[in-house]
Amino acid sequence: MMTNPTGRVTQGQFSFLPDLTDAEISLQIEYGLERGYAWSVEYTDDPHPRNTYWEMFGLPLFDLRDAAGVMAVLAECRRVFPTHYIRMLAFDATRGVESIAMSFIVNRPPKEPGFHLERQETDGRSMRYTTRSYASDAPEGERYGAA
Repeated sequence: MMTNPTGRVTQGQFSFLPDLTDAEISLQIEYGLERGYAWSVEYTDDPHPRNTYWEMFGLPLFDLRDAAGVMAVLAECRRVFPTHYIRMLAFDATRGVESIAMSFIVNRPPKEPGFHLERQETDGRSMRYTTRSYASDAPEGERYGAA
């Protein structure tokens, strides 16, 4: 059984590593650009494991071929949403569809409250489990402090 001793949200690549620096993020962007990937920046204040559709910050960056341009979009997203989760997505179109080739979190709120596991007894000895974010107790936009 895998555990998460840090209690941090773990979605995408590098989730169990310390946060990437901007220089390391730029290197990952360059890696993707060299392979023809298009980058996108997404954000959310509800990182529930089943919430795979985060809000897009602008359109996917299909036309950018420079890591500095992608980093500028990321910097603007961080400025607008400093207390949200922000992730980078790299889309690979080599098979004729936009499939995600890379995904990693690049910004987190200062405090990650974690998740609550709710257990419900059902017929017989069956159990149902539901995961709920403690952050979702607050209304959208107020979950991690003032934006």
